[in-house]
Amino acid sequence: MSKRNRRTFTEAFKTQIVNLYLSGKKKSEILREYDLHTVTLNRWIAQHESSGSFKEKDNRTIEEKELIELRKRNQQLEMENEIFKASSADYGTKVKIIRQNKDKYPISAMCKILNISRSNYYNYKDKIEDKDPLTDEVINIFRDNKKTYGARRIKAKLEEKGYTASRRRIGRIMAEEGLVSVYTKAQYKVYKSKVNESEVGNELDREFNDRDPLEAIVSDLTYVRVGNRWHYICTIMDLYNREIIGYSIGPNKNAQLVYKAFISIKHDLSLVGLFHTDRGKEFINEQIEALLSTFDIKRSLSHKGTPYDNAVAEANFKSLKFEFVYQNKFESLEELERELGGHVWWYNNERLHSSLGYKSPVSYSKLM
Repeated sequence: MSKRNRRTFTEAFKTQIVNLYLSGKKKSEILREYDLHTVTLNRWIAQHESSGSFKEKDNRTIEEKELIELRKRNQQLEMENEIFKASSADYGTKVKIIRQNKDKYPISAMCKILNISRSNYYNYKDKIEDKDPLTDEVINIFRDNKKTYGARRIKAKLEEKGYTASRRRIGRIMAEEGLVSVYTKAQYKVYKSKVNESEVGNELDREFNDRDPLEAIVSDLTYVRVGNRWHYICTIMDLYNREIIGYSIGPNKNAQLVYKAFISIKHDLSLVGLFHTDRGKEFINEQIEALLSTFDIKRSLSHKGTPYDNAVAEANFKSLKFEFVYQNKFESLEELERELGGHVWWYNNERLHSSLGYKSPVSYSKLM
């Protein structure tokens, strides 16, 4: 019997697997889909619950932590004996001593012994090394004129004294020294979302047909009234056979809704090649990007304001509205979840798709 190769898992992968479990996915499904041992999964879950980390240092016993702490304390005493001699020196000398020993001892520890803050140490060090020759002149002009001058007037005063400096240079000096004119008013800046400015391109390029299983999946969201308020449905479709492989329902149109749809997929997510959507903010955020990165899923986004780039997902929701939403009235989220589950089963197993030669997605897969 051949020995099984030892597998290694990244921190991000462990986090996503635990999140799948915490979000409701069964252990048996996770073990089967990702070929994991029960002991391994249970250890990850326990580490996440106890420390929130999978690193060895965050899951050490009390005895191990005490031993490491003793070693650190010994090093601290050695450092104190050597550095403490300069504790009564002037500020510049203290900075010089820290710089001379920075490769031997932690800077934060030396700052504490010498009673100076880390920020002051770095600021003082940078000022010594990088101070602009015009800094003192700019400060004096600013203070001599009742703190009313901005970069333009300071520039003019410098020119009177024979100095040449750009407004940008003067503005940088003012920012570094915290010089703000009394005429400067705080202004409200309209937040410009960068959602539609993502550099990710349309990798799918409207190539919707002749795809292998899980080579490319597409997703979109739509809304449905439940009682007196709107809820949202997210579906994920495999372009290979137009099967809805994942879906979710929720009261909010956000990343968690998309994440829940991914969790419902009954496949190892590392088998997915490409994930294509429009440029909605629920699809472009840290939570989704982390999941895609962990399972090495390539990203694809429609061009801004071009629904045809995601035509299959758009067509799916048109069918969903006419065949499901418009024909039913839902009084509760539980009712919607129950009825949608039945509709998805019918859509995958019974509904005939013209793009599949008038076969259902499941029937099409069996013939291939």
